[in-house]
Amino acid sequence: MNAARVGVITFPGSLDDRDAARAVRLAGAEPVALWHADRDLRGVDAVILPGGFSYGDYLRAGAISRFAPVMDALIPAVRDGLPVLGICNGFQVLCEAHLLPGALLPNAGLHFVCRDQRLRIENTDTAWTADYTTGQEVVIPVKNRDGRYFADPETLAELEGEGRVVARYLDLNPNGSLNDIAGICNEAGNIVGLMPHPEHAVESLTGPSTDGLGFFTSIVKAGLKQVGVG
Repeated sequence: MNAARVGVITFPGSLDDRDAARAVRLAGAEPVALWHADRDLRGVDAVILPGGFSYGDYLRAGAISRFAPVMDALIPAVRDGLPVLGICNGFQVLCEAHLLPGALLPNAGLHFVCRDQRLRIENTDTAWTADYTTGQEVVIPVKNRDGRYFADPETLAELEGEGRVVARYLDLNPNGSLNDIAGICNEAGNIVGLMPHPEHAVESLTGPSTDGLGFFTSIVKAGLKQVGVG
C-alpha cells in the first residue's frame, strides 16, 4: 500500500495541486503529476482533482474542466472503480461531469469564504474516509466562492437515505449548502467530492489541525483494497 501512486491533475488555474501532492506524500503514497491535456493516467492507483479556479471558472466553476482531455481518460476509469477525490473546484468538476449528483452554486452571502471549519464525518465506507470513525469531528479549512451544495429534493433524499453524505458542516454553515452538506460520494464509494480543503490540514505547523490527513491515509491504508485496484 505504501507504493500507491496517486495522480494529481493540474488544470490552468489550479491553486492547490502542490498542496495535494504534499499531502499524498505525507500519507506515504507517491504523488504523480498529471496535466489537463494528458490523455493517459500513467497507471495511477487513484486521482485527486485539486482546488483552485480551473479555466478561470468561466461559464461555471468546473464547466470547462469537465471537457479537458484528461477527463476522457478519467471518466471511464472512475466508473470502473478508480478512486477519485475532488476537493473544492475538483468537487465542482465532478458534478459538472455527472460523476456526482447536484451542483455547487454561489455562496448564499455572495462572498468568498475562508475560515477554519468544524465538520462531522458521516460516512467512513468510502475509499477516502476509511481512516476516520463515523461521527468524528474534525477542523478543516474552507475557502470557496461557489460552495453551496444544491440538489433537487429527490436527489437529497437519495443521498441521505443511502448514507452518501460524507461530511457535514457543524456550528455554522459557511455557504448555505442544503442539509449542511460538505461532501458526498457515489454509490460505490470510490468517488468523493468535498468542499473543504483537507490538504491544508495535514501538518500542525501550517494548518489549524492535522485532521485532513485521514483523507489521504485512507486511500493508502484502506481505499485501494476496498475498491479492488492498485
